Amino acid sequence: MCRRWSEGPAFTLHGGTEVELTGPVTRYASSPWAERAFCSHCGTHLFYRLLATNEHFLSAGLFQDEDGMQLASQIFIDEKPAYYDLANDTPKLTGAQVLAQYEVT
Repeated sequence: MCRRWSEGPAFTLHGGTEVELTGPVTRYASSPWAERAFCSHCGTHLFYRLLATNEHFLSAGLFQDEDGMQLASQIFIDEKPAYYDLANDTPKLTGAQVLAQYEVT
């Protein structure tokens, strides 16, 4: 789903449950358990929100200051295409493990 949305892996930052954005934000249900949002003016991907927990995952590209950002984990690793392999030594979770972690049914 992320590859269709962004043409590659989605790099996100955990934004918690209290995310407030202003401007032309368009949200849509991307699955029965989550929604995505983008800027309806320029099309920039803004966030992914889990409906059950109201947790927001903000696109890392939104932030100009990337100092201190580190890849913390790789998720849905069982669904990644064979044409890339991230070299970072991080925890790797399958889609089922991620959904279980966030209690998504």
